[in-house]
Amino acid sequence: MKGTTTVGLIFDGGVVLATEMRATMGNMIASKRAKKIYQITPRIGLTTAGGVGDAQQLVRILQVECNLFEMRRGKTMSVGAASTLLSNYLNQNRYYPYYVQLLMGGFDDEGPSVYSVDAMGGATREEDIVATGSGSPFAYGVLEDQYQPGMKEDEAKDLAVRAVRSAMRRDSASGEDIMVVVITKDKYEEQIESGLQKPSAARPTP
Repeated sequence: MKGTTTVGLIFDGGVVLATEMRATMGNMIASKRAKKIYQITPRIGLTTAGGVGDAQQLVRILQVECNLFEMRRGKTMSVGAASTLLSNYLNQNRYYPYYVQLLMGGFDDEGPSVYSVDAMGGATREEDIVATGSGSPFAYGVLEDQYQPGMKEDEAKDLAVRAVRSAMRRDSASGEDIMVVVITKDKYEEQIESGLQKPSAARPTP
């Protein structure tokens, strides 16, 4: 997988993660249904950009470690702790790096949060919006212009989808449909949105 657009943003009571579903190999579209958001715990999701094999291995490691933590401690790992675990693992492998750029978002006792994690293990807690992948500059243009703190769930979902669609119009490595995940205290919800731009309302003829 070369080239991706992933988006994460915080709304009033939760987190939205969104990605397009195109996977490329050079100039060829290798898949039109690529999965780029993975559930790590009941209330934590991870978006992936970069090498498919690297990303899938990291997902498996995280899922196992989080399950072991819950079995030993009797509670679910927090979003911050899971991102630190991921950061440490990537940092230990920096001489043979995983070619990935990741977003981890979810809900825990401290509320909603989103972290960006790079291939060298650098982890940053994002205050409101974040995008990764080859289409991220185009997505940021929409996010920074239209994001507002305290957005409602439907508003946040709509903004995330519009940001990804904006990237898909300009980034050849991003395309097809859009996967959206909403995480709140009470749910982890996945859905697929059309990658096609919604038709604009007809203008009245003068």
